[in-house]
Amino acid sequence: MEMINTENAAKPLGAYPHARRVGNLLFLSGIGPRSAVDNSIPGLEQDAEGNIIAYDIAAECHSVFANVKAVLEASGSSWDKMVDVTVFLTNMKKDFPIYNKIYGEYFSNVQACRTTVEVISLPTPIAIELKVIATID
Repeated sequence: MEMINTENAAKPLGAYPHARRVGNLLFLSGIGPRSAVDNSIPGLEQDAEGNIIAYDIAAECHSVFANVKAVLEASGSSWDKMVDVTVFLTNMKKDFPIYNKIYGEYFSNVQACRTTVEVISLPTPIAIELKVIATID
């Protein structure tokens, strides 16, 4: 089993790799939209106490997809090799229509299996996280 980390995606928040290869399968840890450059969350506005004032689900979608792509490529895989995607949203009712539209733009040729679930919160003040399984030739 090979563990993969890349500087081109946001650093993991704990003791886990970006991805792990087992045979010809690649398992990505939960990947969020934090910037690989400065750890910021695109479109996020917080008050002095760290409460979310506003966030931009579209900006977070584009950023999380870029992070997933970076991990896939660092692992020797690619966007078109995804076979299963689990998406975690913190506000299904508000964010699903925008997320689903953007997802369709990125995944129209991939046709990976997908599960989307709502969660109360994620470890940082992000609105979306992806868990991916892909293949490696």
